[in-house]
Amino acid sequence: MEASALTRIRAFELSPARFVQLASLNVVLLWLIVGTGAAVRLTDSGLGCSHWPGCERGAPLPEKNVHAFVEFGNRLVGGVVITVTLLTWLAARRTPGLPAWARRLALGVLLGAFAQAPLGYLAVASDLRWAVVMAHLLLSIALLAGAVVLAVEAFNVRDGPSPPIVPVELRRLALVFTAAGFALVVSGTFATAAGPHSGGGEHIDRFGSLEPTVYVHGAFVGAFLISFLISIGYLAAFRERSPALFKIGVGVFALLLIQIAVGEIQWRTKLPWEIVLVHVALAAAVWAGTVALAALFYRPPRSLAAGNT
Repeated sequence: MEASALTRIRAFELSPARFVQLASLNVVLLWLIVGTGAAVRLTDSGLGCSHWPGCERGAPLPEKNVHAFVEFGNRLVGGVVITVTLLTWLAARRTPGLPAWARRLALGVLLGAFAQAPLGYLAVASDLRWAVVMAHLLLSIALLAGAVVLAVEAFNVRDGPSPPIVPVELRRLALVFTAAGFALVVSGTFATAAGPHSGGGEHIDRFGSLEPTVYVHGAFVGAFLISFLISIGYLAAFRERSPALFKIGVGVFALLLIQIAVGEIQWRTKLPWEIVLVHVALAAAVWAGTVALAALFYRPPRSLAAGNT
């Protein structure tokens, strides 16, 4: 009986369609945790719970304090993220056709999600030192990128792979705008570390001076915007090969323009936390879209090819 049950477990396979759903959920949750983590910082709730993993020593649940509820809520979202990344890795091991590198990537995302827990503890224990908080956010950004690449590969397995739709020059340019996008995110985290939203009030250590940091961030915005705009123009020349891929590129570009507009609004209105939160959420969405577009340049599913859309 036990041997038979073990045999059934070992023989279990998950359909590619189901894995697409799970991998997509993984992306959404890893995007969400960026937003909830930003909410912790922007509402000065980083020290809302002074203990870990419970909120306070001897009191695992938060008391009636908005900062404690915001911080503890982010920890709960983190628990859900770890659970889903674990399920995604287990599912990747049981999805036929998924390449070995994608299974290793799923494991890497899981290990990174686990690593967020001690980083969160270090952030609280160090009174929210900007370098630790930055590492916490940038790891989230890296995990989001990994989950996006995994989800793109899941669509490949479900729909069947296609040869690259765009020429090699555009694929190389994708590496440039992805690197520029990551540099933009990093410069944005420095700007946040220098800004008024330290995560725990006025006494928290900050990075440098805000104004020059914002100007540097603006330069990275320009570099990313130019490289991405060139890519979209190049992609437009090949849109007959995949109208759907061109539409995805235009959608990401439109999201980028909205994010830039929100960034300008937040600066001119003295950085109200609500608008900054929208800006961070949009930044994470643009980053995910950028990585997805680059991944699709290299490994498009058959459903994106002209005639299949």
